[in-house]
Amino acid sequence: MPKPVSRREMIRRFRSLGFIGPIAGAKHSFMKKDSLKIRIPNSHRGDIDISLLKEILRQAGVSFDDWEGVV
Repeated sequence: MPKPVSRREMIRRFRSLGFIGPIAGAKHSFMKKDSLKIRIPNSHRGDIDISLLKEILRQAGVSFDDWEGVV
């Protein structure tokens, strides 16, 4: 089960998984890998909640094992 992470940590892990970015968008930043684009939440106080993290991982096609395996 993934744990809440900071925006910075999320970006670092997605880069380790082969995504590039973050790239500025109209309302949110996003990261890309081939033709896949995922939105990255705007920075805010505190960590990114587990429910939002699960949804982002699902959209990115990243399993929990792959996510936890990134150091």
